[in-house]
Amino acid sequence: MSIRPGVRLGIDVGTVRIGVARTDPGGLLALPVETVHRAPDGSEIERIVALAKEYGAIEIIVGLPRHLKGSEGVSAKAARKYGKRLKKLLPKVRVALVDERLSSNQAHDRLRAAGRSERSHRDVVDQVAAQIILEHALEMERIGACPPGEELFGSDGKDNQ
Repeated sequence: MSIRPGVRLGIDVGTVRIGVARTDPGGLLALPVETVHRAPDGSEIERIVALAKEYGAIEIIVGLPRHLKGSEGVSAKAARKYGKRLKKLLPKVRVALVDERLSSNQAHDRLRAAGRSERSHRDVVDQVAAQIILEHALEMERIGACPPGEELFGSDGKDNQ
């Protein structure tokens, strides 16, 4: 099945750092971009908006950290809230939530397999987790033949696209 062309951003929302990854314009490969440090006033979102504009993103995939049994806790609520903020700032960009259970563990495993020491993980693990979230979303689209995840809508309840 073919995938929609266009760059997507993957976001791994944490309390201290936000990992950002992107796809190539064909939507085939996911690549780490950067780690954005959270600001007390939430102004770091401006950097993510700037990245979305810089890459001409058609979609932002926000990782939704569910518990192993599928329920949602405080971190999931925070990811939903962050996704809604992004949608408000980028009304023409599709923003969707994708289950990211164990993406951080997978990111650490990937870094260890690449020969990175545990101490050097902090700078890039959030980017790799965002990359894994994005890879999962791309695979969901390939298999399901439709855009992945739970789409977030604007405050008027419409897609705004």
